[in-house]
Amino acid sequence: MLQGYVHPDFGQVAEILTNQIPRNRPGGAALTVYHKGQCVVDIWGGTRNREGDPWQSDTLAMSFSTTKGVAATLLHILVDEGLLAYDAPVSKYWPEFGQKAKQEITVRQLLCHEAGLYHIREMIDDAEQMMDWNFMVGAMESARPIHTPGATNGYHALTFGWLIGELIRRVTGKNFSQVLAEKISYPLGLDGMFVGLPDQQMGRRAELVNSVGKGRPGFNVDRNVQRVVLKLVSRGLKTVNIDLDQTVSALVPKGAIFLDFNHRDFAASCIPAMNGMFTSRSLAKLYAAVANGGEIDGARIISRRSVQNMMEIQNRALGQVIPVPMHWRLGFHRVVALGSNTSTCFGHFGFGGSGAWADPVRNIAVGMTLNSGVGTPFGDARIYHLTSAILKCAEKRYVIPEAEQVRGIGPFFPRDRRAYGNAKQLFSGVLPRRRRNDATMAQSGS
Repeated sequence: MLQGYVHPDFGQVAEILTNQIPRNRPGGAALTVYHKGQCVVDIWGGTRNREGDPWQSDTLAMSFSTTKGVAATLLHILVDEGLLAYDAPVSKYWPEFGQKAKQEITVRQLLCHEAGLYHIREMIDDAEQMMDWNFMVGAMESARPIHTPGATNGYHALTFGWLIGELIRRVTGKNFSQVLAEKISYPLGLDGMFVGLPDQQMGRRAELVNSVGKGRPGFNVDRNVQRVVLKLVSRGLKTVNIDLDQTVSALVPKGAIFLDFNHRDFAASCIPAMNGMFTSRSLAKLYAAVANGGEIDGARIISRRSVQNMMEIQNRALGQVIPVPMHWRLGFHRVVALGSNTSTCFGHFGFGGSGAWADPVRNIAVGMTLNSGVGTPFGDARIYHLTSAILKCAEKRYVIPEAEQVRGIGPFFPRDRRAYGNAKQLFSGVLPRRRRNDATMAQSGS
C-alpha cells in the first residue's frame, strides 16, 4: 500500500507505481512529481530491506547513474557563477589533467561524453579502488583518450564522476560533498541528497535487494547466468557490427562483480557517477527548480540562461559504449515516453530503475528512487511507464484563466485538508474538458 499525497489529476500515476512495487518479496520505491512549481505526487511504499522494514518518507536509496544528473547540475551552477567556462580546456583548471593527448579536452566535452575517457577497465586493477578519490583522480590524469576528443561520444559510465567531481574541487577548493550541500541542498532545503553518505545518515538507507555483491544467496548461479547472457548479447551485437568490448570496458571494471554496493564503506565513498543516496523528494525538488527556470519556493540556484544551456542537444549519434542515440545534452540524456513529445525533457536515469528529469517547457519535474531491479544502465521499463503517465496526466489537467488565484480549485489542490476536501467534492480524478460553469463553481466553493 502506498503512503503520501497524490493530486487527483495524477491518480493514474499512483496506480502504476502500486503495480510496480514488488509483492510477496522485498522491494520498495518512492516517486515525487512537481508541476508548475507545486508538488502533485509524493508517494512511497514497499519495503526498504530484506527484513521487511517499510519504506519511509525519508528513506535514502542508492541511485546509480541518476547521480550524474546531480553532478552535472552542480557544475552548471559553478559555470553560472563564473568559476569556469564550457569551452575552456579542463587543464586550465586542473593542470595535471593536461597530459597524454588531453590538453585540448574542454569542459563541454566532459559533460557530453565526448572526451574518450570512459575505458575504466583499462585504468584500474580492482573495482574497490573506486572508493579512493585521490587514486581515481590520478588514474584520470594518467589516462589517454581512447578516441580523438570531440570526434564521437561514448558513455563515461563511471569515470564521469571523477572527471566532473575533481573539476568542481579544483575551482572551488572544496570537496564534492561540501559543494553539493552548499550550492544545492542548503538553498533548496533538501535533507535527502548525498554523494558520500555521512555516518549519522546510514540508518536511513534502503538496502539494494537485487544487488550484485558478496554473500548474496544464489550469487554463483547469478554470475553464471550473467556470463551466458553477456556472451549471447555480445554475439548478437557483433552481427550488426557493434562491438561489446567497449561497453564492458566502460561499465565493468575488474572485480566489479565482487563489489558490495550495500556496504557502509561504499555508501560513505564519494563516487559522483554512481553512488548518490537520494530521496525522491530531494531529486524532484532539484529538478523542479530547473524546470521552473532555476528557482523554486523563492530560492534561485541557477539562471534561466544556464537552464537553456542544459537543454541544448550536443550530439545525436550512436554512442561507442551504448549503441543508442542518447541525444546528449550537457550532462543529461533524452527522456522517452509513449504518446507524448519529450523533445524538451532531459535528465538522467540509473541502473536499477531510478531516475530524475525536468521539462522546463511544461514545467514538470520527476524524481524516483527504489531498491529492487536491475535493468539497463539507464533504468528500466518502470520509469518509462511512469514518465508516459505523468506527461499524459499533465497534458489533461484542468486549466482555467488565472486558476492559481482561485483557492482550492484549478490546476493545483492545496494540501490543506479543508480546502482539499472542498475541491475533491467538486472534482474526482482527471478532468478531460472544461465545463462552462466551472469557474463559477470554483469561486462559490472557495
